[in-house]
Amino acid sequence: MDQSNYSSLHGFILLGFSDHYNLEMVLSGVVTIFYLITLVGNTAIILASLLDSHLHTPMYFFLRNLSFLDLCFTTSIVPQMLVNLWGPDKTISYVGCVIQLYVYMWLGSIECLLLAVMSYDRFTAICKPLHYLVIMNPHLCLKMIIMVWGISLANSVVLCTITLNLPRCGNNILDHFLCELPAMVKIACVNTTAVEMSVFALGIVIVLTPLLLILISYGYIARAVLRMKSKAGRRKAVNTCGSHLTVVSIFYGAIIYLYLQPGNSASKDQGKFFTLFYTIITPSLNPLIYTLRNKDMKDALKKLVKIDYKSTKMQRNWKL
Repeated sequence: MDQSNYSSLHGFILLGFSDHYNLEMVLSGVVTIFYLITLVGNTAIILASLLDSHLHTPMYFFLRNLSFLDLCFTTSIVPQMLVNLWGPDKTISYVGCVIQLYVYMWLGSIECLLLAVMSYDRFTAICKPLHYLVIMNPHLCLKMIIMVWGISLANSVVLCTITLNLPRCGNNILDHFLCELPAMVKIACVNTTAVEMSVFALGIVIVLTPLLLILISYGYIARAVLRMKSKAGRRKAVNTCGSHLTVVSIFYGAIIYLYLQPGNSASKDQGKFFTLFYTIITPSLNPLIYTLRNKDMKDALKKLVKIDYKSTKMQRNWKL
């Protein structure tokens, strides 16, 4: 039998934090709590922005997409992660690993590009307020979202296909709690320089280019805000942009710290902790960040709570 197909038949073993049983128990509880926060928070943002007509604007259209993306991202990872942390069985089927790898790369790439699109939306709103609704028309917003999802899918297909075609010579032990691309590359039994260069090249397009565009956008935004004479207008601009900039800082900060660390300076489990941070904790923080700094969103959530309360009260009265 060809050794390169060994892991295809038997799946993969995810080591996770198998050397630290107590740590795995604590992390499983933390992951569950943050996952529930992610589900409730992002679902609330989607419902509130859909039900409140005042929030039918490009900014909240993109925010709904970000919340939907976070729901999909965490749901594609957390169930398998909890199985790995809780259960004694650390294996994942080959098909399951392949699906997780493709989806993980696809959704992660979408978030990088979507944050850049959201920064362009804020740039247009503040630097070109009189032409904002003309430029950011519904047709353009939809085209931008389709492009973001399409480009990210192409990136995922290329990188994951190249990685999965690497011969593994029977190696099926992944030192991680999910099927992540760097962990898959490490178990290859051939020179992976070409693959790593391909990942680096596409990483510039998907990660560094959007980050550069975000920084340029906020450079123009900062200049426009400083020129504002109205304190109320300046405060509103800072609040709306501050939420997005906070999310960008947390997301990109975690990715850059994780992937640009020199290999010999990082501890064995450091990469796993940072993966937990930007895949589990960051999506749960996004709803809190956008809610706490946004008066319109807070008002919409209050209306949503009132609607839910009235609906529950009517159901109780009907039963009586």
